[in-house]
Amino acid sequence: MSTVKKTLRSIPQDRTPLPEVAPEIRVRSFREVAEGYSRDQALHEANRCLGCSKPGCVTGCPVSINIPGFIRRIQEKNFREAYEILTRSTTLPAVCGRVCRQEDQCEGSCTVGRKLAPVAIGNLERWLGDLAIREGWHLERTGARTGRQVAVIGSGPAGLACAADMVRAGCEVTVFEALHEPGGVLKYGIPEFRLPNDVVDAEVENLKRLGVRFECDALIGRLLTIEELKKDMGFEAVFIGTGAGYPSFMGIPGESLNGVLSANEFLTRCNLMKACNFPCTDTPVHTGRRVAVIGAGNTAMDALRVAARLGAEKTYCLYRRSRSESPARLEELRHAEEEGVEFRWLTLPLEILNDGQGSVRGLSCVRTELGEPDASGRRKASTVPGTEHVIEVDMVIYALGTNANPIIGQTSSLKLDARGYIATNERLETSMPGVFAGGDIVTGAATVISAMGAGRRAAGAMKTLFGFRSN
Repeated sequence: MSTVKKTLRSIPQDRTPLPEVAPEIRVRSFREVAEGYSRDQALHEANRCLGCSKPGCVTGCPVSINIPGFIRRIQEKNFREAYEILTRSTTLPAVCGRVCRQEDQCEGSCTVGRKLAPVAIGNLERWLGDLAIREGWHLERTGARTGRQVAVIGSGPAGLACAADMVRAGCEVTVFEALHEPGGVLKYGIPEFRLPNDVVDAEVENLKRLGVRFECDALIGRLLTIEELKKDMGFEAVFIGTGAGYPSFMGIPGESLNGVLSANEFLTRCNLMKACNFPCTDTPVHTGRRVAVIGAGNTAMDALRVAARLGAEKTYCLYRRSRSESPARLEELRHAEEEGVEFRWLTLPLEILNDGQGSVRGLSCVRTELGEPDASGRRKASTVPGTEHVIEVDMVIYALGTNANPIIGQTSSLKLDARGYIATNERLETSMPGVFAGGDIVTGAATVISAMGAGRRAAGAMKTLFGFRSN
């Protein structure tokens, strides 16, 4: 490989586009929208990386992946070693390459991005993760078996990351999952057109090969308490990564009507319980003819696009702020627009209207306008008098974020913060010795990769607790 130093002028100038299924085709099925790079496309995009000596992309990554290192190995066509470098920091590359907010993290700090489109780091990570699945590459243990027992509660991204680090360090790890399949929010919260279930299953299977045990249908706080895990079952350390799956509502009139539900319930029925295949599966799901989703984050985009695939004739996104304030990824917004979602920006629901038989017939709304930023830095939305109007819908889905599930807090002596989330110190240690927590159950709803970062930080603290050397 050439040792000539790359410059912005010497690299391919245009970012390699990711092939996608056409909107008119994909909206009729749950087929994955993005088709991924070919080998040649991956090599072409990898050659846009400058290999910076002080890479901002690494700093921007919540798990500090050696991004120039794995991309350099792709450039050299040493793909297996690229995978080994990548998986020193992440055990879910095929997942993270699909769902991480790279535009705000690694790609947002890319040096190339100062003048040109940033290197498509996420697309390269996805390509490498998919290649590893096809080739059957596996993670390897980094330490000898120690016999130390670790329990992980929750098999979402935080729990999987913690489990991976601890089993690779030689511990015996058991993951307790409340639902009937492992994967957490990756399985129940993200539709297959964004993240296919077989990709999640393949990454979980990799952990099983390492020795991680998964106990599903195990609701900690009901089946067992935290104290029982430590005292009666012999777990020397526990990590809580249960996420924050308790949905938020607005508290407006009409929320008890038939046809009103949370995005969590709607997506779980479709994604995990296969309601989209009813009656071939046991779980049904009602989908309205005209569906309104309140909220404009990624979960809202998922709910809107699922509703369209289940046969909704009209899908409306209602958000009290403007498009520029939407927390959804730009890619998700674009995909929703391409698939026919009608966005009602600067719109605030006031009441869900009753059809006289206990079901939804519409939404009474008012227009809003944005003022100066509030304490959080977001522009405050205020209503505009005289702009009240009705949107005729027969289904309303709330996608306004989530709160901490109270079960673990109610059934243990763990200290909680003022919002009901688990309180931790800087090492992610809770008020109970040997018990750690991380991800959404500590911070509130955040990203997959930030949850993974928390799981890895907690694993590092556990290793210190056990007296392990850092590796």
